[in-house]
Amino acid sequence: MRPFKDHDLVEPFECEGVRYETLPVHRPDGGEAEGLHAVRITLDNPSQLNSYTTPMVKGVILGMRRASNDRACVAVVFTGSGTRAFCTGGNTAEYAEYYAGHPEEYRQYMRLFNDMVSGILTCDKPVICRVNGMRIAGGQEIGMACDFTVAQDLANFGQAGPRHGSAPDGGSTDFLPLFVGIEAAMASCTLCEPWSAHKALRLGLLTDIVPALRVEGRLVPNPLVETQRWLDDRGRIVHGEPLDGEARSRGKALLRSGEVDLGPLDEAVDRLITQLAMTMPGCLTKTIESVRKHKLEHWDRNRESNRAWLGLNMMNEGRAGFRAFHEGSKACREADFLLLRRRLAEGASWGDELIDEVLSAAHARPTLESGERSTS
Repeated sequence: MRPFKDHDLVEPFECEGVRYETLPVHRPDGGEAEGLHAVRITLDNPSQLNSYTTPMVKGVILGMRRASNDRACVAVVFTGSGTRAFCTGGNTAEYAEYYAGHPEEYRQYMRLFNDMVSGILTCDKPVICRVNGMRIAGGQEIGMACDFTVAQDLANFGQAGPRHGSAPDGGSTDFLPLFVGIEAAMASCTLCEPWSAHKALRLGLLTDIVPALRVEGRLVPNPLVETQRWLDDRGRIVHGEPLDGEARSRGKALLRSGEVDLGPLDEAVDRLITQLAMTMPGCLTKTIESVRKHKLEHWDRNRESNRAWLGLNMMNEGRAGFRAFHEGSKACREADFLLLRRRLAEGASWGDELIDEVLSAAHARPTLESGERSTS
């Protein structure tokens, strides 16, 4: 057999915050498929809910390219470390301390971010998003760039942009309407209220969900959401909405009494990889590429103009929003929106004085609206 050409751009190397490893592929009978494997790329920043730093973005780009050229790779599993989060988006400490107020620097960063999304969308292997916890903001965007999503049912999904000084233009405004329709996408992108995994599955955002809470040896569904279809007091069919009142209190108690077990999640991902392996490789690749075109059409049309706007936005609302999140307390990580709107209506100019004013007002007066909304 003649030797292969090397199509990699760089030699494999370790990237802080991103793990690259191989996993066995199993036959339908459960045995390992000799000579084949899957690649797992893990965002490894659990202390900051797997938010991606600039070096981590580079690691994902190179990881997807490396997996594409791996001839024995059947599929890529894209996930986060721990049980709390797949990814909560960009690293707000880095945004607030380095990029805020520096639009050209952020524009260069957004080139890397765009290349990460494009790298997922053009990976030569099917990409499975293994959602081990929260998939929020930029985490939602890179997750939707994947071909499949399998989640544990304690996870939640959503956007944060307009509440934290940005717009979800890193993929959500392109991809989310394709998954769930315009109305649901509009509500998610603007109101920034997270969806449970059950609701996300019902709306068509996910491939599958599995339980993760183990209580006294048995797996139970997410106890903080309504998992059955029923009519609420306004006559709407509800499924996967957060519980409230006494039911929520009971759910929290049950959640505290158990532990998170991601074994069923790994088993579900493994089964999906086996299903993918049991296809003609060339036909599978062509089919995936053809379905991806619907996402790529929107992404390629908008990504450069979105990158330019996101860079410029770091001079005003982005600067205020990321500082508010980074400098605020757990009870309040948002600016005083109403004061900001009033001051702008009065003719105030953007600058340090206005930003300090709306941040100081918010942090001195934390409210339920700004800091204690449910993320179930």
